[in-house]
Amino acid sequence: MPTPWPCRPPAVPQPRRPPPVPHYTGPLLTRPLAEALLRARDSGAGSWTGSLDLARSTGTATLAADHWTWKEQRYPYPGKTKDRTLYYWDGEEFLAVSRFGTALIKLVPTDWDAPTFEIDGIKMLPSAQVSPFEDARRKVALIAPAGKTVLDTCGGLGYFAACCLEGGVARIQSFEKNPDVLWLRTLNPWSPDPDAPVSGGRLSLTHADVSVAIEGLESSSVDAILHDPPRFGIAGELYSQVFYDQLARVIRKGGRMFHYTGAPNKLTSGRDVPREVAKRLEKAGFKADLALDGVLAVKR
Repeated sequence: MPTPWPCRPPAVPQPRRPPPVPHYTGPLLTRPLAEALLRARDSGAGSWTGSLDLARSTGTATLAADHWTWKEQRYPYPGKTKDRTLYYWDGEEFLAVSRFGTALIKLVPTDWDAPTFEIDGIKMLPSAQVSPFEDARRKVALIAPAGKTVLDTCGGLGYFAACCLEGGVARIQSFEKNPDVLWLRTLNPWSPDPDAPVSGGRLSLTHADVSVAIEGLESSSVDAILHDPPRFGIAGELYSQVFYDQLARVIRKGGRMFHYTGAPNKLTSGRDVPREVAKRLEKAGFKADLALDGVLAVKR
């Protein structure tokens, strides 16, 4: 009889880096901006000056009776617009920056310029008391990214990555599971573009489920970790002991990790998620302490 082939373990699905997708460079409108353009036209003004990229830059639009021109491109005045909604030009009309796949996902303007996003109406980034970008900056500072290799487990809009680039990171590897979130990033001027010259090749963005993809990362290959998972009820696997053991495997001794947990209401949930997380991280080989709205852990 022929010798049977030895049994092989099942292959780990290979993550894939999204193909280069240019960031949208057209105007982004909110209801107040649309109304400002119309007021300026109706007052007889021939131009309007302001920002149409969420305060990343300013410019001047030339106003005519039935259209306006921005960066040599003509646009119609938008029709009815809604609060808490961003609109982009798709080549034919202004559409809301939202998609419905497995869930309704939407880019939402804030009072702080940098937008947040929602999934089925649940806000994914804080914005009530602080800019979501400034919030990310405070958390990134806890891991001191300068000169380090950083793992960003759940990339989202990329604010952690942007702050790491700003902070002098040597390399940051981001994973994002949701393709619609990756689409939002191409429309958000506050989201870093891995292919832009300013990123300097330091940012890698991979479309993958990090709970699976982490198995392909080398042991002791990163200096720091940023872990900002969805809430426990949505992505419990990213709070599991198995996953925390993997995080402990890939980070070097002495490496820092910030784990966002939020502050779920213990009275309604019956759980103290931050302390549960800290206990599991301790078991995985970290020293863990509560910090900001999460846990700061150091690999022992």
